[in-house]
Amino acid sequence: MYAVGQVKMAASEMHQGDDSVHAEGKSEVGGFVLWQKNPDLWYLELVVSGYKVSAGSDGKVAWNQSSSQASHANRGPPRPLRRFFQGLDPRCTANLFLEAVSITEKKVSNEDCFVLKLETDANTLKAQSSSNTEIVHHIIWGYFSQRTGLLVKFEDTKLVKMKPIKGNDNVFWETSMESVVGDYRYIEGINVAHSGKTTATLHRYGASHNHKRKIEETWMIDEVDFNICGLSMDCFLPPADLKREQEGGEQ
Repeated sequence: MYAVGQVKMAASEMHQGDDSVHAEGKSEVGGFVLWQKNPDLWYLELVVSGYKVSAGSDGKVAWNQSSSQASHANRGPPRPLRRFFQGLDPRCTANLFLEAVSITEKKVSNEDCFVLKLETDANTLKAQSSSNTEIVHHIIWGYFSQRTGLLVKFEDTKLVKMKPIKGNDNVFWETSMESVVGDYRYIEGINVAHSGKTTATLHRYGASHNHKRKIEETWMIDEVDFNICGLSMDCFLPPADLKREQEGGEQ
């Protein structure tokens, strides 16, 4: 698969306190390009206002890097990119919710939806944790139209506990994300969502910390195609510096 899209992003500063925060200020615009050979073999480039972020997975390790930071490997087994679950890859979405539980019905964007809930199992959470961090839970909800069966809304929340270097107080990071997707169009017989909006809220608390930040992204797919020729394994190789870390046994 190959996809090209546009993004518009806005974010708040880190605010102190329990009050709700709003993404404010000037929106930044940019775009992204995405290649995928299978759910665990993908590469993404995102550029917003000259700031570049890239991420990928070669089927063995998933990684990310930015124009201001060196490449970084994600812990645990590779997993599909979140953008695949935003209506871009119905197969990934279906596989994700295979073990989910139907919990309720709700109306979203004037669509009557059934809601599926999935909690990440303890072994996966442990594999994704490190000596300094513990992923306490990661819960996902999918809202599917009762009329079409298509994904209308995708939510997830992850709670990470940072173990203290000194002292006894833990610091927690809670990330909550909500994506509303739509504008489905058939591409080679596959119904693909071409637009949506994602809102992410970052909440840091514990050890005298209580801060929140909100980031909003509006996105639109310009072009998507399947059965792309020439996508060899070389297209998904990790960065050279990450490869050296793996060969040196540090990663």
